[in-house]
Amino acid sequence: MDDIHLKRLVWRSRRGLLELDLQLERFVAEVLPTLSDADLAEYEAVLLLPDNDFLDYLNGKADCPDAQLKPMLERIRAAQH
Repeated sequence: MDDIHLKRLVWRSRRGLLELDLQLERFVAEVLPTLSDADLAEYEAVLLLPDNDFLDYLNGKADCPDAQLKPMLERIRAAQH
């Protein structure tokens, strides 16, 4: 993936909810640059989630109905620790 695409993903990772931004901050800084192209595609799919649903999935308040997104949600959650 080229630098421009990566920068766009970083920009798209800025969300409308501060709580969500805070949860994505470490993942974007530390993990995002190391992801494979396939993983980046999964991350892009996660970014399509509505902010409130995305936050609920990360906080464990709701279970994501899309099984394909669950591994990336777990990686984002793991980066918070």
